[in-house]
Amino acid sequence: MTIATGDDRWLIAIDIDGTLVHDDGFLAERTINEVARVRALGHEVVVATGRSAANAYPVIKDLGLSRGYAVCSNGAVTIELHESHERGFKPHEVISFDPAPVLGELIEALPNAHFAVEDLDGTYRFHREFPAYALGDRNHETPLQDLTAHPVSRIVVLSPEHDAEEFGTMIDRLGLHSVTYAIGYTAWLDIAPSGVSKASALEKQRSELGIKPSQVITIGDGRNDIQMFEWARELGGYAFAMGQAPEEVKEAATAVTAAVEDDGVAEVLAGFEGILFIR
Repeated sequence: MTIATGDDRWLIAIDIDGTLVHDDGFLAERTINEVARVRALGHEVVVATGRSAANAYPVIKDLGLSRGYAVCSNGAVTIELHESHERGFKPHEVISFDPAPVLGELIEALPNAHFAVEDLDGTYRFHREFPAYALGDRNHETPLQDLTAHPVSRIVVLSPEHDAEEFGTMIDRLGLHSVTYAIGYTAWLDIAPSGVSKASALEKQRSELGIKPSQVITIGDGRNDIQMFEWARELGGYAFAMGQAPEEVKEAATAVTAAVEDDGVAEVLAGFEGILFIR
């Protein structure tokens, strides 16, 4: 077995929800084994997720990643992984912004929505209840006006009275400025600092790891993965959309793999040597 070094290494960035894990949180043994196999060949696997660090870490740990870095909160937070850290990880980079102007617009447009902010230490403050575990293990309720008290790394908006399409139309109509935002499957909106995305954080990782621009692979299923797909393809790499992804996500990808229920990530990684061969 030849171990890749230097310019022969690849960076493989993988989303969590709907990509690595099913809706119920199930992570397939086959996927774990394929990640381990590709890493043993000398390549870098980086998780890139919209989840907070606290919510992402259990999956990262189950995947067998105990060292290196992971991209969380859609690029606003990058964590360093190491068993010597108290929680198994520590913040490496946290990018913040003032939530007040954007929240003001959103509260006026969506008075019945649920709002939350992610603080720089990874905790969340919310003014209306969110689904269990959606905001990580450290969160607390606070009055709406207190959400704008100081800089944050993310704003989260949940609007149960809208479906994803009409919610997206409303948000587009608002024309939010000075932020980067992505809309999920449901009426769920993630807002990050301007110019910050999974792609921007992954580019920093690629550069720091010394991996050639064209040797990147991204795998995801959500609208918040489109920018990292575009990043990979613009560099000359590959983007794989999961089989159950929305049509616009598939259109942004190089190719479509199997759905998460059919271990789409494992399918891509099992064919990794084939990708190298056609290069």
